[in-house]
Formats: sequence, C-alpha cells, structure tokens
Amino acid sequence: MRDVAALPTLPELCQYVLTALCQHDNLDPDQTPLEQALITRHGRPCGLFFQVQGPRLLKNYAIWAGEENRILYYNCNGERVAETRLSEGPDPRGLAVA
Repeated sequence: MRDVAALPTLPELCQYVLTALCQHDNLDPDQTPLEQALITRHGRPCGLFFQVQGPRLLKNYAIWAGEENRILYYNCNGERVAETRLSEGPDPRGLAVA
C-alpha cells in the first residue's frame, strides 16, 4: 500500500498513523493507545517511532522519517507492509528533544 497524504500538523500525523496501524489488524483506534518516541540524528530530531499493541502481544509499528517526508509501516514480524508519502508534513526540527 502506497498512499500520499497531507498532514501538516503533528496531531494530524499521529491520528493518521494510529488509524493506519489499527486498520491493519482490525484494532479499534479508540481502544488502542499509540506509543511514540522521538528519533534523533546527530542530536537533532528527525522523526518519530510509533507503536500500537493489540491482543496477544501483537505489536505493529511505524516510523515517520520527517526529512524524507514518508511514513513506513511494519507488522509484528518486522515486515514492511505499507508506506505513505507526505505531500505536506510537520517540521521534524520542531520536535522537542528530551
């Protein structure tokens, strides 16, 4: 699956990723928490790691590569299952480094 989406804000990006990750295994986005972690390169933010966990320790995850303007989706076996190209996305440099 290759899509193109305009997700100019971080909340829009997070909601889109949550929906896509849940859709793959028919999880309910309202019942599934989205975990996220900052990805840095040379000490600067460059994207986000997302993960959802379903029943029986099912875990799907996605990587938002902000500098590449794309989201890569992986299943619980580590296989890439989809990709979304962003025609518009948030600036990864605006993410806070903890």
